[in-house]
Amino acid sequence: MSLRSNLQGFVGLEYTRHMHTESIERWVHDHTFGQDRKKSAEHRTLIVIVITVVTMTVEIAAGIAFGSMALLADGLHMGSHASALAISVFAYRYTRTHAKDARFNFGTGKVNSLAAFASATMLALFALAMVWESVGRLISPVAIGFNGAILVAVLGLIVNGGCLAILGGHGHSDEHKDQNLRSAYLHVLADALTSVLAIFALLFGKYLRQQWLDPCMGLVGATLVVRWSWGLLRSSARVLLDLQAPDDLLGPIRKSIESEGDNRVSDLHVWSVGPEIYAAEIAIVSSRPLDPDDYYKLLPGDLGLVHVTVETHRCAADVREAL
Repeated sequence: MSLRSNLQGFVGLEYTRHMHTESIERWVHDHTFGQDRKKSAEHRTLIVIVITVVTMTVEIAAGIAFGSMALLADGLHMGSHASALAISVFAYRYTRTHAKDARFNFGTGKVNSLAAFASATMLALFALAMVWESVGRLISPVAIGFNGAILVAVLGLIVNGGCLAILGGHGHSDEHKDQNLRSAYLHVLADALTSVLAIFALLFGKYLRQQWLDPCMGLVGATLVVRWSWGLLRSSARVLLDLQAPDDLLGPIRKSIESEGDNRVSDLHVWSVGPEIYAAEIAIVSSRPLDPDDYYKLLPGDLGLVHVTVETHRCAADVREAL
């Protein structure tokens, strides 16, 4: 074979290979799902951490100095809150920096849920410590320096209000879907309620001589922490265990697919792969199946579906009617 023929064959092979690669790349997509973008929530959460750590230190020191269990409990609660926020910031950063890591089949969105689960576990441990100390104060009461304790508790409440204002931007743009930020916001809110309980207990103790209310408010604060941590454990575990999405998401998917032709959804799996984003596997039976692209176009665009796999099965019309 001549050199010219060899060159023509080589060029033809390279052209075919290039066209093949180009056609494949057309259908390849990444799995970052927007998780690689830095969110303003990360910066706002970091600011709140710094404020909270300073206030926590003051409240714990004041609680020990003035003998107030309610104030100490509020400081410990702020400590748990600071720990939870630190985990949230770590999750934001890890999610962002590893968003393109191919080892994560559906991106790094679930890192937020893993962080939330760890945070909830820590909260439960803090609650146990609060219960232990409160019961000890009920059995063996200590003298309380009410004036100083009340002042520090009020300052703590003001700080919590400021933190709520900083995190309050979670309702704007796409950030209202950020469950990691929403959990931080709710945690600060619970912290503010604990501060209110501490102030209530200290005022009653000072003016009505009801010092037993102080450790009791510590128990109430622990109850709030347990309730919050339990809710967070359930919601984060739901994502980590790939539980089926709620019916208000499954219904529109099934309805949109079955609205066209004689399509019937025989199997539907939808699970969370990040904050308000979902993956789906849809098996469809029809006597005249559509192209996959046509099924994708039928799906509503506001459901947060970022990764959809469609499987079609052709059947006779009478079989379809029996489904």
